Amino acid sequence: MSIKKMSDGVWSLRSIDWDRRIFDELISLPYGTTYNAYLVKGNDKCALIDSTDPTKTYELINDLKRLKVKVDYVISNHAEQDHSGSIGDVLNLYPDAMVVTNSKCKDFLIDLLHIDSTKFLVVKEGDRLELGSKTLQFKITPWVHWPETMITFLEEEKILFTCDFLGSHIATSELYVADMPLVYLAAKRYYSEVMMPFRNNIKKNIEIVKDIDPKIIAPSHGPVYQDPKFIISAYEEWISDRVKNLVLIPYVSMHGSTKVLVDRLTQSLVDLDIEVMQFNLAKTDVGEIATHMVDAATIVLATPTVLLGPHPAAVYATYLVAALKPKTKYFGLIGSFGWGSKVVDTVSNMLSPLKPHIINPVLIKGMPKEEDLKLIDNLAIQIRELHKNL
Repeated sequence: MSIKKMSDGVWSLRSIDWDRRIFDELISLPYGTTYNAYLVKGNDKCALIDSTDPTKTYELINDLKRLKVKVDYVISNHAEQDHSGSIGDVLNLYPDAMVVTNSKCKDFLIDLLHIDSTKFLVVKEGDRLELGSKTLQFKITPWVHWPETMITFLEEEKILFTCDFLGSHIATSELYVADMPLVYLAAKRYYSEVMMPFRNNIKKNIEIVKDIDPKIIAPSHGPVYQDPKFIISAYEEWISDRVKNLVLIPYVSMHGSTKVLVDRLTQSLVDLDIEVMQFNLAKTDVGEIATHMVDAATIVLATPTVLLGPHPAAVYATYLVAALKPKTKYFGLIGSFGWGSKVVDTVSNMLSPLKPHIINPVLIKGMPKEEDLKLIDNLAIQIRELHKNL
């Protein structure tokens, strides 16, 4: 655990998880992560804002003991266990403390952690908690990742505690952002994997953050932002409807036929001055694909046919696109088959919730012939014409 003083009466209590490489058994963590709690001590009362992952509970408890404070309130901005999982242990250490959160989060915490319902102080939008010389104000920000999320603003210091919102997965001993390009990349990856499905809700909630006009943004993963405009501007770009002249080609090829089509499409697009990125689904970290989905105007899935359907890796990639709901404008499908294929129907049905613009698919039988490759060239031309409308 790392204790660092942020200002008079305000400390960060950060558990640095250097070794963690997967989150929720789903999201890869190439840089590890941190779980950030914050302590705010006024003249009269003391509040702990969020807690830590259950694997790091002992660190949080030890640091609270080192600081020799009496915690009166535990603020829960979000019920997910990497931020709430230690609340029970904190309450055991401070049996008179109350859990402060909104009504929906209260219900979640009771379900997830079995906290006694009498231990809660429920707050609403705009409510304030007076600590004596320090005031915490609560803003409800639903569907910033989960439906119960909220943020907490320390008015006197103008520090905004945002929990998952605006965070990044980086294990670092630096409290504040030091390596801006690295943090930007990590925050973008975090946004793409966690926040992107809720892009329209985030559009509303980023305005709440801007109206608060904090001097510091303190999330519960990654370093703290002393320059809030850095992360706010990044989010405004990511959540906008703007896309780039970029085509992503996630592909899998069993015997080489599909790869021939992928390479031809790549070359044709490059010749037309369109940026292209290939991702071999048998080898690529899907987090990389998700990160680039934030910007791509077009995604072209390339898959062979396996028992009439897409390759399982292509099915997973399609599910990922449908779940993350990128602002991508156009979708294409290319691939090969031996005796028959229902790939187009399967992929179209999986993407149907997005109401996508699907470009005419190109599926060829066997190893591509020259006339098949010309169909790929024509697909590249179609994509160029569509990109002119961006």
